[in-house]
Amino acid sequence: MHLSIVLVSPARAENIGAAARAMKTMGFTDLRIVASDAHREPAARWVAHGSGEILDNITTYPTLADALQDVSFTVATTARSRAKFHHYATPVELLPILMEKSSWLTRAALVFGREDSGLTNEELELADVLTGVPMVADYPSLNLGQAVMVYCYQLASLMQIPAPAANAADENQLRALRSRTQALMSRLDVADDQKLADWLHQRLGLLTQRDTAMLHQLLHDIEKKLPE
Repeated sequence: MHLSIVLVSPARAENIGAAARAMKTMGFTDLRIVASDAHREPAARWVAHGSGEILDNITTYPTLADALQDVSFTVATTARSRAKFHHYATPVELLPILMEKSSWLTRAALVFGREDSGLTNEELELADVLTGVPMVADYPSLNLGQAVMVYCYQLASLMQIPAPAANAADENQLRALRSRTQALMSRLDVADDQKLADWLHQRLGLLTQRDTAMLHQLLHDIEKKLPE
């Protein structure tokens, strides 16, 4: 599976260099930067030490949505206290989820937020699954470089899995399922039920390929029974 590391508005060049070094150590190569030029500062290369090619090949985007245009499955990191969703995969729990996805999806992304404020709720809504690192400190905090290292270490085995043959139908299954459930909620006049919408949002990303296909079939059958 091709896994991109996405940093949203990183402020410190040193953190970007540390992230690049962590990626190189664990075999990841695709670093994407949203709304920041901090990686162009000399400090990024000093800290990256030996990982200059990752900095050289950074791609930049104005928004997170732009950075995820070619991505089929998105994981966003967040502190539990900031997010409105209720399911959070730990790095250990995230590995089998991505292992299963790697059998039918070719491109995934792991998104890290701003050093001081993380990701906005709007940005978190672009993710299929949320993840956070369990910590025991009274004031739990990892800097950006440390967080990237934790995840790259835990997910390094993904780099050994050959990517499946590209299949447009498979790649779009989750996106299509989200659109379909939203449309059905509108037809049932429950689109304003935020609790239900949030629950669906977090659960759809956890479905396996078979479950995704089965839910598509169920929604198809429901849609046929509804009046035009």
